[in-house]
Amino acid sequence: MTNTNEVRVRFAPSPTGMLHIGGARTAIDNWAFARANGGKFILRIEDTDPTRSTEENTQIILRAMRWLGLDWDEGPEVGGEYGPYTQMQRMDTYTAALETLKKRGAVYPCFCTKEELDAKRAAAEQSGEKYTGYDRSCRNLSAEEAQARIDAGEEHVWRLKVPENHGPIEFDDAVYGHMSFPADVMDDMILVRSDGSPTYNFAVVCDDTNMRITHVIRGDDHLSNTPRQILIYEALGFPVPTFAHLSMILGADGKKLSKRHGATSVEEYRDRGYLPDALVNFLALLGWSLDGETTIIPRDVLAREFSLDRITKKDAVFDETKLDWMNGQYIKDMGADAWVQAARPWLIEAGATEEDIDARPEWYAKLYPLVAERLVRMDEIPGKLAYMFWGPKVELDEKSVAKVLQKEGARAEEALRAARQIIADESIPWECDPLQDAVRALTETLDMKAKFLFQPIRVAVCGNMVSPPLFESIELLTREDVLARFDATLAAAF
Repeated sequence: MTNTNEVRVRFAPSPTGMLHIGGARTAIDNWAFARANGGKFILRIEDTDPTRSTEENTQIILRAMRWLGLDWDEGPEVGGEYGPYTQMQRMDTYTAALETLKKRGAVYPCFCTKEELDAKRAAAEQSGEKYTGYDRSCRNLSAEEAQARIDAGEEHVWRLKVPENHGPIEFDDAVYGHMSFPADVMDDMILVRSDGSPTYNFAVVCDDTNMRITHVIRGDDHLSNTPRQILIYEALGFPVPTFAHLSMILGADGKKLSKRHGATSVEEYRDRGYLPDALVNFLALLGWSLDGETTIIPRDVLAREFSLDRITKKDAVFDETKLDWMNGQYIKDMGADAWVQAARPWLIEAGATEEDIDARPEWYAKLYPLVAERLVRMDEIPGKLAYMFWGPKVELDEKSVAKVLQKEGARAEEALRAARQIIADESIPWECDPLQDAVRALTETLDMKAKFLFQPIRVAVCGNMVSPPLFESIELLTREDVLARFDATLAAAF
């Protein structure tokens, strides 16, 4: 049934919460592999857990995928030839597959209750024997007895009849290489529960087959599921796709990435000011490399060059310091116009308004050079640029006041009063270089080191002795506001 002429891959999250970093890495690898091979990237929602799957969580996942820029060719909101793309809407396909297995004699009804199975497990453990799974006690029921019990309304599940004397279950994993699992340790797994719902392994095989999936790229926590799924493929007579299992993502402490390491969901990283291109680049490099050296890999290069043969079996380490550096590189290279649009929520937090950003985009674009080299994350914008939105007021940092303005012998008040006269001189163009040159000339007039002249001005204008470039900032403010800040600082500090 698989169309081998076209690569078809899928990302199939369960809508039980946020899209976590591990899932996002899997989605990126699938997306990139499809794009690099001119194939199709399918998004499928696996919502068969009614207690945890919600429409709200589905929307969270879709929103995260859109933010990451992982466009899907088939799936929710897009449609496609092999839909629906949520499992709860595909129940008829699982029913049809079960009927096929019944006709082939590949399944049987099991009437053992949970209590009976638990008791058998407990007895095996108590006797010191290793519990090897379901003992197949219902496998040899006659067809007549089984049907009579079904007709009588007795609760039952449907189990796969694993062929006796089946040789090792073998497959060639695109990452792990040749894999072999003994079939005799596989118990007759449940395919359909007593309420008629499919189990995970059964639904996945049906969906992947019906959606013509050629490559299953997923986390290696699914590696143990693969031999079970291959048995189901064989029972149904379906071709087995190529499997590629991705290594685990570890925290810096060498343990599986979890909440104890900090943010774990895509939206948390978005809200902390990481750019989608930077996060995609970073996650793609967790277990994959372009050439073993290149770190900054634009999205179009990833979509052109991604291949399964460059995925490593070695567990990947999530190094947030590296992510910060990478995000800073993307900010530095993104350009002013893109920065203004991406920075909106943090500019508004700093004191801007939506209306003003729309009315004066060119002014906001001039803020970008002030911070482009200084930002690691976009959520640092309010801390670095709030002073640009104070108007005539200034919020003085106490430590800066003590260390710069009130330092004994620093002559800060003298420096500020002299600089104020320069700033007030309307014959000097209100531009960075002329203003800076005129103020710098005071170092000779006052016989003062530049440091002791410029630091008090910086505190008076920006509120802090550490800020983006001073006179580039002053040029973007009004003369009236800058003079008002000088006056407010002189009144407050001396």
